[in-house]
Amino acid sequence: MPRTVMEAEAIQDELRTLLDLTGPGPRSPARVAGVDVAYDRDRLAAAVTVLDGTTLEIVEKVAVSGRVAFDYVPGLLAFREVPALLDALERLSAPPDLVVCDGYGLAHPRRFGLACHLGVLTGLPTIGVGKTAFVGTYPTPAPERGSWTDLTLDGDVVGRVLRTRHGIKPVFVSVGHRVDLATACHNVLNLTPRYRLPETTRAADRLSREALIENCRPDLVGSAQYDEMG
Repeated sequence: MPRTVMEAEAIQDELRTLLDLTGPGPRSPARVAGVDVAYDRDRLAAAVTVLDGTTLEIVEKVAVSGRVAFDYVPGLLAFREVPALLDALERLSAPPDLVVCDGYGLAHPRRFGLACHLGVLTGLPTIGVGKTAFVGTYPTPAPERGSWTDLTLDGDVVGRVLRTRHGIKPVFVSVGHRVDLATACHNVLNLTPRYRLPETTRAADRLSREALIENCRPDLVGSAQYDEMG
C-alpha cells in the first residue's frame, strides 16, 4: 500500500502498462460480478455479488469489512477500495467471467481508474459504469435506449455515454481490462432490463450497505434503504 500520493501515482503508471484495452471480452458471460464499497467514517464494507448472466439472478455474494487504508484523493480511489475488493473476490467459489465496477476505467484523469486497477491485479475482464462524468466532454445522446455518444478526453475516446432507459439520464461506460468498448456497452445494456444502473451495481450497492450496517453500525440494523429507481 502506498504511503503518499506520489507513490500511488507511480504505481498507477507502472500498472497502466499492463492494460489490455482491446479485449474483445465476453459477450455472453455466464457469471457477472458487481463490486461496490460503502463507507462509514474510517470503516468500509466491500461487496461482490455474482449474477447469472442470463437470468440476472444472484447466484453468489460475498462481503468483507475493514478499515480505510488510504485517504480520499480524487483519482486515487482504487487505493481505498481495491484491497477489500480483492479479499472479497478471492472468497468466491469460482471467478466471474466479467466484473462491473461502480466507477471508471479508462475514463480517468490518469487513464487508470478502479476498473483498470482491479482488472490488472486480478486478470479478470472488467468494465466501469459511472453514474456521472468524472472526466471528458461529450454530446448528449439521443433519448432512445441504446443511444450513445463518445466520451473524449484530450482528443481521445475514453468511454461512451450510454442511454440505458428511454429519456433517463445516461451512464458513463469505460473499458477496464480485457474488454473492448463495444462489448462493454453490449453487456451494460443486457444488465439494465428495468433500471438505469446495471443489476450488478444495484445488487452490490445493496449488499455493501447492509454489510456496513451489520458489521460497523449494528445500531442501525433495519434502517437501510435503497433507491429502487436506480
